[in-house]
Amino acid sequence: LTLLATTSLHAAFVCLASSSSSLLAFSFILPTPTTRTEVVSAASLSPAPAFYSAHNKNNNNIGTYSSIKSTKLQTKGNDDDDNDDTMSDESNTIQISNIQSQTLEDLVEYASSFSAANGLQVEVPGSDTQKKSYITAPISLLPQAYPLSEFQRATTLAAPFNELVDRIGKDGEFLKETLRDVRGVDEYTGKLLDLYEEIYLGENKGMEWGKHARTADRLGILRSDYMLHQSTNSNEKGEYSLKQVELNTIASSFAGLASTVANLHGFLTRRKEGELANFLGENERAVMGDVRVGSAGSDQQGGSDADQLERGVPESPAMVRIPSGIAVAHDRYRERFIDTSDKSTHPVVLFVVQPNETNTVDQRLLEFALWKHHRIPVVRMSLAEIHAKVILDEDSGRLTLDGGSGDVTQEVSVVYFRAGYAPTDYPSGYDTTTNGSGIEWLARERLERGVAAKCPSMGYHLAGTKKVQQELARAGVVERFFPPSEGDEAARIRTAFAGLYSLGADANDEDMAAVKEVLFKDGRSQYVLKPQREGGGYNYYGDDLAAKLKQNCTVTTDGKSDDDEADVELSPTLSEFILMERLFPPQQRAILLRNGQVEGTGMTISELGCFGTIVASGEGHVIHNQYAGFLLRTKFSGVDEGGVASGFATLSSPYLC
Repeated sequence: LTLLATTSLHAAFVCLASSSSSLLAFSFILPTPTTRTEVVSAASLSPAPAFYSAHNKNNNNIGTYSSIKSTKLQTKGNDDDDNDDTMSDESNTIQISNIQSQTLEDLVEYASSFSAANGLQVEVPGSDTQKKSYITAPISLLPQAYPLSEFQRATTLAAPFNELVDRIGKDGEFLKETLRDVRGVDEYTGKLLDLYEEIYLGENKGMEWGKHARTADRLGILRSDYMLHQSTNSNEKGEYSLKQVELNTIASSFAGLASTVANLHGFLTRRKEGELANFLGENERAVMGDVRVGSAGSDQQGGSDADQLERGVPESPAMVRIPSGIAVAHDRYRERFIDTSDKSTHPVVLFVVQPNETNTVDQRLLEFALWKHHRIPVVRMSLAEIHAKVILDEDSGRLTLDGGSGDVTQEVSVVYFRAGYAPTDYPSGYDTTTNGSGIEWLARERLERGVAAKCPSMGYHLAGTKKVQQELARAGVVERFFPPSEGDEAARIRTAFAGLYSLGADANDEDMAAVKEVLFKDGRSQYVLKPQREGGGYNYYGDDLAAKLKQNCTVTTDGKSDDDEADVELSPTLSEFILMERLFPPQQRAILLRNGQVEGTGMTISELGCFGTIVASGEGHVIHNQYAGFLLRTKFSGVDEGGVASGFATLSSPYLC
């Protein structure tokens, strides 16, 4: 079974969930062609049942496999010339190069025990509501090599991207113009834009309708996702640079579980340092090249976080800094709206969650950290529950919870969305005029109109759409938000952009050149077609990409022999998509675990996510803005889509070198 063959991998290691259930699509991945294929025997793995998924986002729910068959672990000695990892169907064993058998058994035992002791778990789908059960989250057994300089660069880009999102979210004209074509073909994005215009711009319902929302603070818990990329035109093998995959502005999760994974990997790599040297060294050479192995830390630059980095697995500050960002917004609400002498009003942070949520541990870790460090209580509700139980005072803009105990009033200081990012989170539909329909949208509108801080506000949510990401890549657009008088922030942000191309009415010559490359020059492997949808599973690659464009393009040659001179007319239905350059990350060896057991080993690719938090006032002043932690997701090479929830990826961490 060749792991680099997509269909075989789906059969042996992961299984397809519904097309709407992928978690964080590794959207533009293509293995470096020179990397050797890893071979694994499918017979040693029990059939993998489908992940539970209703409507998982790219960064929210984690699905889980049912129990897998116990597999005997076996490794190849370090002197074995055959370096392929294998699973034998005869002996039911896994062979992993550069790790001794006893070491591997110890690592798996440590990982399973550590996960149980530290809450590195996910809820078992379908658990009885009165008796929930949990299993170890999907993880990579060991960390992946990552260039310290590029990791450092990602952390220092967090604050500029935070502020970029804030400035975009306040620019109503920019959002309206950028999303003009999208709203006509994407009902969900159109509804978000309608609410934004009514509440923040005073359209249709007048300025009074959104007066409280416009004075509310804005809280962002953002995550910018990156891949290391080696250009196909590069003459310098091994030189990878950081390129942004996407910028998540709503329900950016996994901060809690990812922090725990980093702690696990830090323990394992120190506890078994000598025994893992060859395994880690091989991965380091795959990313850094032979010359640079062991040279981490020689060219550090940047802020205090970057200066403290050193070789090995860093600790993620996410479970300190993300609660701190929420606490800033919460404390400002108390100062602005609650009388210190009022002992009957208890402000709470409202977590908006999905019904039947399975990624509860990651969310609870944040909830518990909020209480531990700041004594801030959390209340969890679905949008349907909010519609029934949360009251908006039209005069003051205060949001309170119906059904409080005694004389205590629970007042919402911060609304934190871990749901609401996809159409499937609004099952009663878009019609809010008929009794019983559109209740989720009515709940979303009620929350948005209140004076509580929103995470995210409607403007932040729209700033994270794919179309806005594509528009920012155009010349001069980032500079609209960061003028030259503010230094080189715009240039720094631009260095992270991959190629992004419009397929709407605003498509220019550069955009059409990319379309023609796919249609006429077999460029289908160089691009990815991405809709506005969050959650993965919606992207088009390769032949599917080419077919989708051909179905929605009208080509007129008029006798022209050169395809570049042909006239190509884009169908309006393509307006909800963008075309994006496909990235070429390095491949590394990894051992992936499900439910605490080795389920596969082979060559993988990874995606780094960097969290950032920002708090801004309704008047536009930034009160708080900082880098807030990281995560890494690892999946087998050769699979276009790849999220943790859909079974394609696992949580991992970077080994800085």
